[in-house]
Amino acid sequence: MAPISVIAAEDGPSPLMPHTSELIVGLVAFALLFFFLRAKVFPIFERTYAERAASIEGGAKRAEEAQAEAQALLEQYRAQLADARSEAARIREDAKQQGATIIAQARDEAEAEAKRVATRAEAQLQAEREQVLRELRGEVGTLATTLAGKVVGESLDDDERSRRVVERFLADLESADAATLAGKDS
Repeated sequence: MAPISVIAAEDGPSPLMPHTSELIVGLVAFALLFFFLRAKVFPIFERTYAERAASIEGGAKRAEEAQAEAQALLEQYRAQLADARSEAARIREDAKQQGATIIAQARDEAEAEAKRVATRAEAQLQAEREQVLRELRGEVGTLATTLAGKVVGESLDDDERSRRVVERFLADLESADAATLAGKDS
């Protein structure tokens, strides 16, 4: 048996080793393709890559700016909300104070009205008492005159005389009441 290299040399060109002409044509074609791609295609790729990178960076920058703006707005809204809450608390306190003032005024007015009503009622009672006393004195006087007339046995139809008798009778009655009250106090 012969060595392998001999067998391959006898059969023709080696499949692993190309011919020199193929090698030169391949290198020229590669160089032409490389220069064409470098001159025409790679700049387009570079430009597209730069545009995309710029848009991504710009988008990220815009997103950061939007995030910062949103954060600033959020802080502003929080500050406004805190102001609104403190304003609402102040309004509630003012309303409570006004309510307390209104209640105190109403209470004072009610007390004053109650005092006026009590004073009027007292005055009316005093007037009615005096009227009842006058009526009672008149009736007592009439009864006393009639009774005195029956006791004395003479008629007391004379107005002046009956008036004097009634006054004397009432004076005696009042002095007896005063004596009774003085005796109770001792």
